[in-house]
Amino acid sequence: MVNLLITGGAGFIGSNLSNYWFKNNPNDNLIILDKLTYAGNLKNLDNIINSSNRVNFIQGDICDKELIDSILRKFSISHVFNLAAESHVDRSIASPEIFIKTNVMGTLRLLESFKEYWEEKSNPSDYRFVHISTDEVYGSLRQNEKPFDEKNPYKPRSPYSASKASSDHLVKAWFDSYKLPCIISNCSNNYGPYHFPEKLIPLTIINILTGKNIPIYGSGMNIRDWLYVEDHCRALELIIKSNKIGESFCIGGSNEISNIELVKLICNHIDKVSSSHPIKPSNKLITFIKDRKGHDFRYSINSSKIRKDLNWKPKITFEKGIKETINWYLKNKDWWEPLLSKNNN
Repeated sequence: MVNLLITGGAGFIGSNLSNYWFKNNPNDNLIILDKLTYAGNLKNLDNIINSSNRVNFIQGDICDKELIDSILRKFSISHVFNLAAESHVDRSIASPEIFIKTNVMGTLRLLESFKEYWEEKSNPSDYRFVHISTDEVYGSLRQNEKPFDEKNPYKPRSPYSASKASSDHLVKAWFDSYKLPCIISNCSNNYGPYHFPEKLIPLTIINILTGKNIPIYGSGMNIRDWLYVEDHCRALELIIKSNKIGESFCIGGSNEISNIELVKLICNHIDKVSSSHPIKPSNKLITFIKDRKGHDFRYSINSSKIRKDLNWKPKITFEKGIKETINWYLKNKDWWEPLLSKNNN
């Protein structure tokens, strides 16, 4: 039995991981911590909160070291997934300070608490701290450059990616200095259920359903590598159960597509499966806007290490995953409609 703490567990990836872990690890106890900022949503956890004494939700901030200290000891935490983070690039450009506070200082507080707690244990090899990061720490690729892997130097280009790079370096330092049992993952863009409406895929879907313009930065030719969130959860499960202490793993979906191609794909699919959206064809809503400051051109991940070392590979094809994601938003208007006002804040 594992007593697992998931920070940021009411956010997009965190809630998917919490639901995945509850379903696939029935003997484990889950402690879910989330500050419940605009992007955290308890509805994401409706299926597991209050349905079992194996799940405890705590509203709180990873910067609150006293709270983290108490959680670790009260629940005898053995494993930690750190997903608590500010993650939207546009917001980081407008307000970088909160990204530094949460992503850097919050990670520091977690590491300090976990280290003190871990040093008290007689069986320290049974503990794990997995820090979930992003491929954006590696910077931007040109069209024909090789995909990122674990050996790429860090070259962050936004306040968001700089804050995540900083937190990665802290985790690496706590392993090297104190031998804390840490592992880092760097993932490509995730998509799937419970994705907050400010992000490209849910924003596109919801704007089509509500008849609003679909904003596309620049020419729309920027390229991203898309990973279905459940495939990411499976990778994280393999990582935290492994003995790969001190290592990093790049996790990608091997689904590179330009933003404009992706939006057109979503438009075409919704036009086929929905008759209720107001503007048809949906691609009439596409609107090109001024490019984002420092907009990274391309992300691409080489996942060969995790494929080889942990026998992981994506199970969900991009064609299947994007259709399932669109259908989820079509069926869950009661989930996303209340969030639209938050997205404007």
